[in-house]
Amino acid sequence: MEQEQPSLAVCPACVAMPPSDKIVPKLKADATEMRRIELSLPSVHCAACIANVERALAARPDVFGARVNLTLKRVSITGADSVGIEDDLIEHLAKIGYPALPLDSAALEKTRTDKVGRDLLARVAVAGFAAMNVMLLSVSVWSGATDATRDLMHWISAIIAIPTIAFSGMPFFKSAWSALRVRRLNMDVPISLALILATGVSLAETLEHGEHAYFDAALSLTFFLLLGRYLDHRTRAVARSAASELAALEVQKAQRILPDGRTETVPMDALSEGDILLVSAGARVPVDGVITNGSSELDPSMLTGETLPEAVTVGAQVHAGMMNISGPLHIKTVGLGEETLLKQITRLVETAETAKNKYTSLAEKAAQIYAPAVHLLSAGAFIGWGLATGDWRLAVNIAAAVLIITCPCALGLAVPAVLAAASGRMFRQGVLLKDGVALEKLADIDMVVFDKTGTLTTGQPQVLNANDIPEAAQAIAADLARGSSHPLSKAIANRFATTGNVTSISEHPGFGTEGLLGGQKVRLGRANWCGYDGEPPTQTATWLKIGNAAPIAILFQDQLRPEAKETVTRLLSEGLQVLLLSGDVPAQVRSTAEALGITDWVAQATPSDKVDRLAELAADGQKVLMVGDGLNDAAALAAAHVSISPASAVDASRTSADMIIVNNDLTQIVQSYRIARAAKRRILENFTVAAVYNMVSIPFALAGFATPLMAALAMSASSITVSLNAMRVGRMK
Repeated sequence: MEQEQPSLAVCPACVAMPPSDKIVPKLKADATEMRRIELSLPSVHCAACIANVERALAARPDVFGARVNLTLKRVSITGADSVGIEDDLIEHLAKIGYPALPLDSAALEKTRTDKVGRDLLARVAVAGFAAMNVMLLSVSVWSGATDATRDLMHWISAIIAIPTIAFSGMPFFKSAWSALRVRRLNMDVPISLALILATGVSLAETLEHGEHAYFDAALSLTFFLLLGRYLDHRTRAVARSAASELAALEVQKAQRILPDGRTETVPMDALSEGDILLVSAGARVPVDGVITNGSSELDPSMLTGETLPEAVTVGAQVHAGMMNISGPLHIKTVGLGEETLLKQITRLVETAETAKNKYTSLAEKAAQIYAPAVHLLSAGAFIGWGLATGDWRLAVNIAAAVLIITCPCALGLAVPAVLAAASGRMFRQGVLLKDGVALEKLADIDMVVFDKTGTLTTGQPQVLNANDIPEAAQAIAADLARGSSHPLSKAIANRFATTGNVTSISEHPGFGTEGLLGGQKVRLGRANWCGYDGEPPTQTATWLKIGNAAPIAILFQDQLRPEAKETVTRLLSEGLQVLLLSGDVPAQVRSTAEALGITDWVAQATPSDKVDRLAELAADGQKVLMVGDGLNDAAALAAAHVSISPASAVDASRTSADMIIVNNDLTQIVQSYRIARAAKRRILENFTVAAVYNMVSIPFALAGFATPLMAALAMSASSITVSLNAMRVGRMK
């Protein structure tokens, strides 16, 4: 991996592939059996790379499907189950310029380290320092120095510039060579040629005691190109896959109960359907299964997104990844490995992330036609001027000027400069932008989809009917609540004052707490356990049973976030549609929607239901911003056109989302949308500047009116213009 570090550029476009008939796979499989193969691709870094890899693999007769995940830098291949196919695929990818490695955790960890960012920053610093020094030396030449003085300044500039360009320009040179070696073109090829020509022409002029040398132009060109590349890299560096966070929930070993009652610790691949497992309190459930013995409470947030624990007993279904809160359970194994709900959610996230990363920006589309056009223009200038004048030295200078003046600095900075300004502005307001492409997507949305619990609400239940409960009953409930860590018990303990009159308090996992008050039994917990068998209330409730008296209902409501109403109102005023998509019961979802002014809502939605609904909306042409916080929202966040999570969200949702609200203020969604709209306008303006610059400067250079130095100055001026325009996003009111 260390030998082929990805060159994270202004996404160089791989515009030409070797003819498919010249890359013949060694394996011609006839097998109908298929298997999934995953390989690490450390050198992929743009949409064109994705297309090249997938197209080359699809051409093989032993590959039935291939999908590249740019975030994870991996390719998932459905191929024939044949001996040696993995090695053959690795060799095949190497032939087209994409070295691949068998997927392992160590290799993936290396792709997460930011060695490339540190390397780019060092090269930017060296190029900038050298450029400033050579410009100072050039002042004497510009001021009229001649003969020996001028030559001395040129030679000192050469001593500084040549090793600096060799070091700082290495990312361009390596990327260009990798492309040319397999007969491809990318934007680093004309960049490398411009640097080499500018340096070579300058050295030749110095050797010939020429009046002009262009070392300052070559260094300025290197600095601006590296700066654009580093800015682009920083917008990508913080992105991590939610799939890796979901994998952290997988249990590696399980406690299997033997027929004689003893337990043994076994790896997951040693389990079979029908095995009985012991899951202790505080441990995660390792499989999908059914409880055969015991009662407890499970954290169901992975499945429903709700924060309240779910009481379970014999016969209840459980899913891998759920946390067992209060009591030991015996679970009969029903689903293992890829069959578990956790794995299904993980696959949803991976699939949705892959689709999201197929998005191609305007800069990448322009890059696909830019590289060959630059080469043709420069070559045409060289041949035309050489034949017309017979002065091949003049022809080389004009060809170099054309290459320099058409170098994609303005195009390269058009997107990353705006992203840097916009992401900085958003961060100061409390929003972390993880994916630069997300800013463009956010500007295009026409609908916002909210999860409810923990997103529009606080996720902390509050007692709803405290005034209807007698003070004596409140004190008893508070005493009993001390014996449990259940969120509802915590809400009661926080709301009511305790007296300490209840003694012998004990907790019954999955049911509630029990104690004695003056010799009579008192209970706090589930309705049927406390003797209530009537119609359940529409709100979340727990019950207090005092002796033989009728049980008392204690109702709860998860409070709306203070800024939720304002946020929804402002989104609607922006002309956006708003949908509430929740796993909660209909009564709660309806009341929340009515309180916020949302007319479109869906209740009891599972993770796959949410993904399916987003897919339906996308098929109808809607561009959706998904806002969620639970693990059950992770797949939907990855599947949406663009997504955002509050900082209070679970890890998988935060990493799956494109943006994080650091200060948990939902009003920042509206602010971020407005910044994104402004950023898109700035990007389009920058592309216009770059286009106008090229329309004016290219004919000027082709006509022979621009020296390489003038070309570099013009290129720098266009880059500065683009950068200043980008800064307007950071200063917008």
